[in-house]
Amino acid sequence: MSCLGGSFSFGSTQLCKGFALVLVFGHAVVQIFPSAVTYLALVPARTIPFAWNLLTAGYVEQAVVGAIVSALGLLFIGRLLEPIWGPKEFLKFIFVVNFLTYICAFVTAIALYYITKEENYLYAPISGFHGVLAGILVGIKQIFPDQELPLIPPLKIKAKWMPSLLLLPSIAVSFFVEGSASYLPTLIFGTYVGWIYLRYFQRKPETNIRGDPSDEFAFSSFFPQSMRPIIEPIASILDRIFCRRSRVPSEAKGYTLGAAPLPGSDPIEASRRRERGARALEERLASERLTASGAEDPSHEDAEERV
Repeated sequence: MSCLGGSFSFGSTQLCKGFALVLVFGHAVVQIFPSAVTYLALVPARTIPFAWNLLTAGYVEQAVVGAIVSALGLLFIGRLLEPIWGPKEFLKFIFVVNFLTYICAFVTAIALYYITKEENYLYAPISGFHGVLAGILVGIKQIFPDQELPLIPPLKIKAKWMPSLLLLPSIAVSFFVEGSASYLPTLIFGTYVGWIYLRYFQRKPETNIRGDPSDEFAFSSFFPQSMRPIIEPIASILDRIFCRRSRVPSEAKGYTLGAAPLPGSDPIEASRRRERGARALEERLASERLTASGAEDPSHEDAEERV
């Protein structure tokens, strides 16, 4: 399969373009009307009664660099997932990750205020799409874990390490850069919420089950091999909590039969989903390369439908 990085030169999907325009528009609004930040960004002290900022904060970029990075990141990375998940599921993923990320950021800010008594945690506006982008990288890790992406030519990195590569430097930089509280919580929570949703709650139409139980997508897979024996016992708590909630209803519908899982409910099916995703992406990229070169491509519509 060709490198995913090669697809960055091709057009994005309509949904991704629409969200990119929303991000640009949100940035323009807060630049033209600076007071709008108070109503659109997450200001924990004002979230009650302005509860809508839990929804709007994710689509408001206060800095021009953030607006550019978020818009381009969505156009280049989001387009890889939308054809595989479908527009409806992709849209649902964005809304769920965005809303839960800012719920977590709100609770964290309130807790930090009570611990430190620093009012800055209550009144500093928090916003940005980077939490959702972090969640999208988790989706890339799930679907294309072993695909190599160009980092800094000629360096390449496997897609499964992209979420960790985003988080670890961000955490390290936060010890030396003031104002890291404006982006670090949303990056962490966006990654974590995205993983929880994909791991336990995303419904697979082809199997009518939820989540991805494969070992390759376990929480410990975000960490180096040497750290996994420490992480796995802690992560097993989540399995006991969420598996009971998200899979018991499926069992009643035939998720398992006795102690044996039905076809499609084990890690083998998760691996097959990733293979189908890789094939679908390859067909899409092949058709786009032909279109970009001006060649006739009568099978373009069929490839799009299969994706």
